Amino acid sequence: MSSTLPTDYASRPVAVIGAGTLGRRMALMFATRGGLVRIYDLSRSQREAAVNYVGHNVAEVAGRLPGGRPGTAVATADLAAAVQDAWLVIEAVPERLELKKKIFGDLDAIVPADAILASNSSSYASSNFLDHVRHPERVLNIHFYMPPTQNAVDVMSCGKTDRAVLDFVLATLPEFGVSPFEAHKESTGFIFNRVWAAVKRECLELVAQGVSTPQDIDAIFRVNTGLERGPFRMMDQVGLDVVLDIEEHYAAEHPEYPEGPRAVLRDYISRGRLGVKSGAGFHDDYAKG
Repeated sequence: MSSTLPTDYASRPVAVIGAGTLGRRMALMFATRGGLVRIYDLSRSQREAAVNYVGHNVAEVAGRLPGGRPGTAVATADLAAAVQDAWLVIEAVPERLELKKKIFGDLDAIVPADAILASNSSSYASSNFLDHVRHPERVLNIHFYMPPTQNAVDVMSCGKTDRAVLDFVLATLPEFGVSPFEAHKESTGFIFNRVWAAVKRECLELVAQGVSTPQDIDAIFRVNTGLERGPFRMMDQVGLDVVLDIEEHYAAEHPEYPEGPRAVLRDYISRGRLGVKSGAGFHDDYAKG
């Protein structure tokens, strides 16, 4: 089935559903061309933090992009208000399948007829969210990493996505300072995340087996790769609760995966060490909030 493309997207807002770590970073990128981004979240503190994050960073990030200019982010707890006249609606809610199914059903019923519905899910294919969706031809994955420093984006069909929608997204996203790459077949973890999943799982297994510590693994990783951060710093940035959700999903598809990595994550989470957002994770030198 074909879908109507939002040809007037330059004058219309983008809606981001979820104001967490990645939601606010996506909102930042979509606010770099002078437009409006609406952020939906039920948590007032999350809404305020997201708007502040965009406000503090958008001028600098937009200034680095050709034709970039600072836009505006606003936040609301009203889903219908968030998506009003939006050309793109992208969800960034926790990695819980039933929640995502409900969100996509709700969105499909209220967004404009030509709006594109995307998921930022890091482990679920959007084909899993179609139970209550009547227009799957406009649904796809648009998966961000950690903008504005990690600006690759995975684009993947839900299996019923109109090819014109995919091509439109691939052509349009670079205007917002990100680089899209298409996964040509359905893939749990898309492209880069499948590589990253193997790396972080093996690092966690080293800790589970008592072979090494998060601090030493990060240190040897930095020495041998020249990168500024090791895998455990990266997991702290994402949030260990989010990392565990993703690992649980991978393990459900691959029962042969070891339990150790998930046990390590559960231990840290049980002690309130969620990473950067809680002030401590595998490392404890973060300022809370």
